[in-house]
Amino acid sequence: MAEEREIAEAMISEIHKKITDAFDVFDHEYNKTVDVREIGTIIRSLGCCPSEGELHDILAEIEDEEPTGYINFDRFLPTMTKVLMERRYRPIPEDVLLQAFEVLDQEKKGYLTPEQLTKFMSEEGEPFTQEEMEEMLSAAVDPDKNVILYKDYVTMMAVEAP
Repeated sequence: MAEEREIAEAMISEIHKKITDAFDVFDHEYNKTVDVREIGTIIRSLGCCPSEGELHDILAEIEDEEPTGYINFDRFLPTMTKVLMERRYRPIPEDVLLQAFEVLDQEKKGYLTPEQLTKFMSEEGEPFTQEEMEEMLSAAVDPDKNVILYKDYVTMMAVEAP
């Protein structure tokens, strides 16, 4: 029984360290607060992939009653500890991502054009912003062929996930 408790405490301690380290990267004033706009980046750096709606729910939970534009570490830590312990917002597995691209590639060519991907990503689901599209395309487009070889891109995305 005591051994199980020690394991649980060690696990929580490790999670707290990960959260603290990620938060501290954006705590530019060293005052245990970060700009609210950085929270999504911090959460994603911890291996979580919440939707925009889920991110707004997290913010609603950790923001002060009167939003200040900043998030306090003492409010962030318990919420993120719970998220990580419950393994919420896990990344989509590589095979599922590949299937999604294959559905979009109706002609079964093995690639999508930047225009096709931009159309899908800006019109379906949670639309990407122009900045998000440009960032994604800069990583996804094969510079020689000017297409997205999605099997390679999916593998790259999966490898880079924490």
